[in-house]
Amino acid sequence: MGRSGGAPPVVIGVDIGTTSTKAVAYDTRGRQLAGNSAAYPLDEPQPGYAEQDPRRILDAVRESIRATVAELDRPVAGLSFSTAMHSLIGLDAGGDPLTPSITWADARASRQAERLRAVPSGLALHRRTGTPVHPMAPLPKLLWFAEQEPALFERAAHWVGIKEWVLLRLSGLLVTDHSVASGTGLMDIHRLDWDTEALAVAGISGEQLPRLVSTTAVLPRLTPEGADGTGLPERTPVVVGAGDGPLANLGLGAVQPGMVACSIGTSGAMRVVVRRPGVDPLGGVFCYALTEHRWVVGGAINNGGLVLRWAGDALAPELGGHAEEELVALAARAPVGSGGLIMLPYLLSERAPHWSALPRGAYVGLTHGHRREHLVRAAMEGVCQQLALVLASVRSAGNEVNEVRASGGFARSGLWRQMLADALGVPVSFPTGHEGSSFGAALLGMQALGLIP
Repeated sequence: MGRSGGAPPVVIGVDIGTTSTKAVAYDTRGRQLAGNSAAYPLDEPQPGYAEQDPRRILDAVRESIRATVAELDRPVAGLSFSTAMHSLIGLDAGGDPLTPSITWADARASRQAERLRAVPSGLALHRRTGTPVHPMAPLPKLLWFAEQEPALFERAAHWVGIKEWVLLRLSGLLVTDHSVASGTGLMDIHRLDWDTEALAVAGISGEQLPRLVSTTAVLPRLTPEGADGTGLPERTPVVVGAGDGPLANLGLGAVQPGMVACSIGTSGAMRVVVRRPGVDPLGGVFCYALTEHRWVVGGAINNGGLVLRWAGDALAPELGGHAEEELVALAARAPVGSGGLIMLPYLLSERAPHWSALPRGAYVGLTHGHRREHLVRAAMEGVCQQLALVLASVRSAGNEVNEVRASGGFARSGLWRQMLADALGVPVSFPTGHEGSSFGAALLGMQALGLIP
């Protein structure tokens, strides 16, 4: 797959997100050449559940890649992947799903997580694996399956995340990268190997998990099925890639000390890159891999842009499903501080900085004088204040914070941007022109394929 007419090589960054997959083609000069996305639902069949059909996600991956390839006038040097972290799928011996994809937002394992957090070994697991003991993580989810679905648990030949299953269907190989693995609660981040005690707690063996590889590992070719579904030649190499959070730092250029990446999509996060893996003594932050020599420390919140969508559905349904601009305009009519009204935005419980699934959302300070605009603004301010708490935990873990680089759909709104800067109290920049995680995946892929230094 050489150059066409002297044009620089092209890599497609594929970001498997919570509600859609984006495939974006970049050349080695960093220019975006084409891009497409395909959406899918987040199903909530009962309270606390948040799951997806892995086959629909696979279809979305194929569709978004195929549409992007169709827009290009030159060959594709490779694919490189980003993914939402913490998903879990049980597979049978043939590699077919026995379960839905249980997402990071799923809270069914709350009881198992709280039980594990209550014993000293819970914090020790967090420090070794980099993953907080929380129902978002695959470790407590495995406990839930063992206790609530024992027959299915025994039938499962493998336990994987959504990217691992997609890569299995595209390349025929069952592997997971150190980045995604560092978000499972099952890998020792200091040894880069599955953690013996975590496996014992989960009741599984290392053989039931994918083979661990570097984030820059290259899978040499697509299967005939993968080639047919994506519109690419079978000889197209696939870079395994990493988790969406670490790759967002790379895509935003937030890889230097003191430079924090902030993202608000469906959820939200604050992350800073460090050279060595580690968790603070109180376990207030996660630690996930970008590469073997770059690690991301930070915290994620469950409730980002979905809080504004909820406010639209609950408080202003006449505006329609995704009327973000109209909702922000409504919020702008309320004063800073929402007239003393505070929202605790824990609609999907919460993660950082306390890593407990118990909190629930609430409005505090509601008076006769408050109107819809106050409630919507308080919801937005609540998200920003929660991110400020996460930033404080990043600092308390010993990290300097000088600048925040922010990304996500919220960055299109001047009101969101101002709220975030006010809440964080540090300079916030909003780079434009690239999707953070898909660009990060493409950059990592270019390096892995030897296209850039």
